[in-house]
Formats: sequence, structure tokens, C-alpha cells
Amino acid sequence: MRILLATFWIIPHVGGVWNYMGQLKKKLELLGHEVDILGFGEGNKYVYIVNEHRKVKRSKLIPLVEKKQGKKPYPENYADPVVKYCEVESRVFELAAAYLGLDKYEVIHTQDVLSTVCLKRVKPSGTALVATLHGCVSHEMRHQIMNSPTFEMAKAYFDQLEYIGATSAKYTIVANQWLKNILMDEFKVPDKKLKILHYGYDVETFLSQMIDKSAIQLQRPIVRPANKKVILYTGRLVELKGVHHLLSALSQLKEIRKDWVCWIVGEGEKYAELKVQSEVLELTDYVFFYEKRDDIPRILARSDIFVLPSLLENQSLSVIEAQIAGKPVIVSDAGGLPEMVEHGVTGIISPAGDVEKLCYNLDILLGDKAYRKELGANAKKWGMAYWSLDEGVRNVVKVYESSLSQKRKIEKNSPST
Repeated sequence: MRILLATFWIIPHVGGVWNYMGQLKKKLELLGHEVDILGFGEGNKYVYIVNEHRKVKRSKLIPLVEKKQGKKPYPENYADPVVKYCEVESRVFELAAAYLGLDKYEVIHTQDVLSTVCLKRVKPSGTALVATLHGCVSHEMRHQIMNSPTFEMAKAYFDQLEYIGATSAKYTIVANQWLKNILMDEFKVPDKKLKILHYGYDVETFLSQMIDKSAIQLQRPIVRPANKKVILYTGRLVELKGVHHLLSALSQLKEIRKDWVCWIVGEGEKYAELKVQSEVLELTDYVFFYEKRDDIPRILARSDIFVLPSLLENQSLSVIEAQIAGKPVIVSDAGGLPEMVEHGVTGIISPAGDVEKLCYNLDILLGDKAYRKELGANAKKWGMAYWSLDEGVRNVVKVYESSLSQKRKIEKNSPST
């Protein structure tokens, strides 16, 4: 099959979606398929086919978007700047995709509601469209715009976008029951549209990278301090990841015990703010910030506890990696995380936003080496079996084949024009 993986977001980027796309492309190609990747480039300056280095500049498309709008009045919801941004960039994305060409693809596999809506409008009629949603955009946007004077207007826009995006493809893949329930119960997406397929992961490559010394030649290694246990967070530094709650919990923890440090690895819009919070809480001797790193497997190998205090989460790549590495994890009870961790068996589930409980759970794990080893061993045993990349990709291919088969049946039975 000739397959296009597409996302509305900038690629490459920090986070699980880009990693998922890269691993899926690699495995599909090993199975004999031809795979391209489409997305925005750095700073949304262009849209490109990543592996072919073909691109079209945003500056060339904006006049066409404005011309198409013409003298029509802007919709009322354009009063919200986020809505206006999404609408304008959607038109840019559509025009770019059409210019770059979609005719050769048998399957387009989108990775978010925006790219799904866009490519539904411009894809060839004979191309099957499959979507994977890596979270609920509407819920995420509510957090970002909750203080906006146009909140209700924007909420209605993103709620409608969520429904259209989840129903535009032949099948929409979600990673867990949590997201499926939201789409069905809140957004009224039909059950027959949705398929639950958890992510696969390249376990063997990750394990080899944990001991691969070549990685530390690219960046200065993070040295584990003597006589200290390491608490680790890896991921984006944004509001929804709840790292500000982790820092508050660590402030309480340092009053209880001193035998730990915390490494925070990642980048994002809250990076500077979180560093200031750490200084104000007098955590500079305990908490160390590292920006984007290419040696996450080796960093995990040096850690003792992984923590993810998210306020909203789908299926975290960071948790998958920690489980494969055999580390005990503390996660919040947000979103799909409770489907990834069995409390007291493969990790600890802590109430989202509850600083005192998070401090308590960290203290328990730091003080009990046997418990840490037990949780870590159980997590690795479960993760090695559950996150099989081969099985994950096989299931995705079955969805492609089913989508193509049904499309061909419909075309065969349709009266000729």
C-alpha cells in the first residue's frame, strides 16, 4: 500500500505523536509498504512531505486563502484569536496538501482532528481515510482558553471540530476506553466509527539504547549523584502536564527527607516559569532542569522513580518507556493513565492535582527499595508483552485493509455517472 501519515502539528516535535509516526513508518516500510509523512515545518513557515523534502511556503498560500475568503464577512467565532488561527492555518494546510499531491496514496492516516477535517475535504475520492486521535483537542483547548472573554464561542467551535474530526474518517482509532467514552458520550460519535488499538512500541531498540554509550557523545551526560535516588519526569513542560504540582510536592518532600534529586527533562512554554517556581520553593539543590535530550533511554536507566502528574493525558509515551525500562511509576488518575497502570502492582496512581498525596507516594517509594523493585519488575513484565510494536502495527494494517475494502465495495455498487 501507498500510505500518507499526516498531522496538523509541527514535525518533528517533542512528544509521543511524532515518535508514534516515526515508529509506524519504519515498521510499515519493513512490511513492504510505501510511507510518506506530511505536516507543518518549523514555525509553521511551510507544509512539507518530510521524507521527500518537498515543501510549499505558507507565505505563498496566505494570499490564496485571503482571496478565497474574498469579501465574505468573517464568521462570528473569528473574534476568538485561537479559532481564527486554527481556521486560517487549516486553509493553508489544505491548499498545501493539494499542491503537494495526494493522488498516489491508497490510505491517508491522520493523527489529529484538524488534519482529518482538512484532508477529508481535499483527498481523492478513491483514497481511504483513517484517523488516530491522540487525545481530546476540545478538552485541551478548554484548559487553554478558560479565561478568554470568548470562551463559550470558542468552546462551541472546538466541540464541533472534535465531532467532525472523529467522524470524517472511515475509522477513528483511539488508544483506550477513556477516550472512546468521551467521544461517544459527550460528542455523540457512533460506536461503529471507533476502534480501540493501544500503541505499539519498538521495545528492542529502546532497550539497546539504554546501554548504548554512543548516545552520550551527542550531549553531555547527566551524572547521577552519589547517595541520592533519582526521581525523573520527561515530557513537555506545559500546564496540562502538572509539573507545577510536582514541584509543590517536592517542596514538601524536602522537609521529610533529603536522599533524592529530581531530573526534569523536556521543553515547552512553561520552562522558564517552572524554573522560577523551583527557585522560589528553594529546590535548586534538589531539582535540575534539562531541555530536550536525545538520550532518554540512558537517563531512564540512571533513574529510580518515574513520575507523571498530568491533569489531562491520553496514553503517555513517557510511561510506556518507563515501564519498558523497568521503573516504578507514579501517575495521576487523569484520562487514560489508569488503564496503563495497575495501582500497587505495576505502579502507583495518585489523584491529579493532589500535592499532599503525591508527596506521600514519593516518600513511600523512596523509603522502600523492595517495593520499588517489585513495581518496576511487574511494570517491565507487563510492558514487554503489552506494547508489542509488531502487534500494534498489524492491527493498524487491518484497519487500513478494512477501510479500503469497504470503500471499494461502495464504489463497485455505486451507479456510474
